Amino acid sequence: MRSLRKISRKKGLPVREKVYEYLKSAILSGRFDPGTRLAEEHLARETGVSRTPVREALHKLELEGLVKPLETRGFIVSRDSKEEVEELFEIRAVLEGYALRVISQTISDGHLEELNVFIEKAEDALRNGRTDEVYRWNTKFHDTLHQMVTDKHRLHRLMVNVRKYALRYRRNTLKYPDGVRRTIDGHRKIVLALKLRDPELCERVMREHIEEAKQDAIQALFKD
Repeated sequence: MRSLRKISRKKGLPVREKVYEYLKSAILSGRFDPGTRLAEEHLARETGVSRTPVREALHKLELEGLVKPLETRGFIVSRDSKEEVEELFEIRAVLEGYALRVISQTISDGHLEELNVFIEKAEDALRNGRTDEVYRWNTKFHDTLHQMVTDKHRLHRLMVNVRKYALRYRRNTLKYPDGVRRTIDGHRKIVLALKLRDPELCERVMREHIEEAKQDAIQALFKD
C-alpha cells in the first residue's frame, strides 16, 4: 500500500470526515486497487490520527459499497460486479447525454476551441505513447463540459458524484490502444455535434460515447 499523507488537524471538517474523504479519493482514483486490505492500525499510523475516526470512515465507506469487512479483522477494497459496472455507466450515459443537450444551446465558440485543443493534445500523447497524458487530457475534456452545467445544481452534483465512480475504471480501459482511439474519436464526434447545435444529436452522441466506454471497461475488467 502506498504511504498516506498526514491528515490535517486544522479547523474545518471533523477528522473522521477528512479521513473518509481521503480514503474515498484513494479508492476512486485507483491508488487503492480492488482487493487491497485496509487495516485500522496501519491507516491510523500513516494518517496520524487515532483508530476511532479511521474506523468510522471505513464503516461509512462500507455503506457506500466501496469496502467490505473481512471475516477476521479489517476491510478490503470492494470489486464491483459486471452488473454494477454496467449500471454505473448506464446512469452516467443518461446524465451526461442530457447535460450535452443542455450545453448545445449555450456553448460558445471559445469553449468549442478549448475542447478541440484537449482532443489534439490527447491525440499527440497517443502518437507518442504517453497513455497517462491521454487520460489527463480526456479528463479535462469532460471536466470542461461539466463546468458548463454548474448552474444546473442538481444535475451537476449528480454528474460529479457518478463520474467519480466511473473514473475508477478509466485507467484500465486506456491501457488498450483501441479503447484510447475510440475515446478520442468519440470526443471529436461530441464537438461536431455541439458545433451543429443539435440537442437530439448531442444527446445521442454522448450516450454512444459512454456506451463505448462501458464496453471497454467490461472488456478490461472481466476478460474471462
